[in-house]
Amino acid sequence: MTVLLSVWAVLTAVLIVLLIYRGTLTMHEDDQLFLDDSESHMQAEQTELMHRMDRITPMVRLLGAASVLLVLVIAGMWIWQGVMQNTL
Repeated sequence: MTVLLSVWAVLTAVLIVLLIYRGTLTMHEDDQLFLDDSESHMQAEQTELMHRMDRITPMVRLLGAASVLLVLVIAGMWIWQGVMQNTL
């Protein structure tokens, strides 16, 4: 049980770090850009930002699903152990 809790804590910590990083990226994202040729570097920055977001999103989903799954497994094991101790 301790090993599962440790794995869950590490996965959740990494998930939180990725969520914070994604939040800082989206703070710099603009909904709409009106650019002329002299401000084309801003378009390149926004494109790079979107590529970073595209790389992070699958990892956030995977870690989130793994964290929820581990919580359910840990809760199920805890309940199972409680039931088995009460029946003996």
